[in-house]
Amino acid sequence: MNNIISSERKLVTPSIYAKTHYLYVQEAGSLQSYSPHVSARKDLESILFLVVTEGSGRLIYEGNEITLASGDCAFIDCRKSYSHESSADHPWRLQWVHFYGSDAEHFINAYSDQNLSTVFHPGNPSVFINLLSQIFKNCASQGFAAELETHRLLTDLLAMIFMTHSQSQGAAETQGKLYQIRDYMESHLSERITLESLAKLFYISKYHLSREYHRIFGETLINDLNTLRISHAKSQLRFSDAPVEEIANSCGYSDSAYFVHVFRQAEGITPLQYRKQWRG
Repeated sequence: MNNIISSERKLVTPSIYAKTHYLYVQEAGSLQSYSPHVSARKDLESILFLVVTEGSGRLIYEGNEITLASGDCAFIDCRKSYSHESSADHPWRLQWVHFYGSDAEHFINAYSDQNLSTVFHPGNPSVFINLLSQIFKNCASQGFAAELETHRLLTDLLAMIFMTHSQSQGAAETQGKLYQIRDYMESHLSERITLESLAKLFYISKYHLSREYHRIFGETLINDLNTLRISHAKSQLRFSDAPVEEIANSCGYSDSAYFVHVFRQAEGITPLQYRKQWRG
């Protein structure tokens, strides 16, 4: 221990397979600060997630200075310049993980596209603290199973982060209406459905509907509708003897040739090829 901080950390060197296929830990740990100490980095291919478990400090990120207090969490794209520093009056204790992987950029982009805040305060920070502790503990293990478990834990962490934002930012009434809209689409796949018709039917601005649907479900409404239709078509292809034209109509595609085109784009094969593969 020095007179500035004490820390416990584990640095991990993942296998080539893990780097190619998984999310993997680069470094995980905890620290106790005893006096202000600036940690500054940039141009790292890494995501940093941290939780302030005690005390307070500040984060400078994308030109903004943000105060952090006990229970606050931060999601940081380390390719950008950032720095953080404990306060002098209330030195902080942190838990953190640096991680990256094959899908890391996708999550970074999704976080940015949804305009999610860098710093947030979950209703129950202990859930994140406990998960970081599990990640830290798992860093001591090696081998295929350990790397797969690390991937699972990091995926759980990302899911919790996005779900926490969804719960805190979306009004309950709006979320409820969006789930009603999705249920409606799934029950009326054979009908002509547009953003405008749904907005009118559910008394919601089409611009608000479009924005909030993407934020809650992580996909545009029209793309999600197409996904629902293709999923329904796959079920019909596997569990019925209906011809492709009939299945296309039941999924809202009046032009069977266009349905075949959309299906091939989604699955990489034609509807009849899918039926043959999955029915033997």
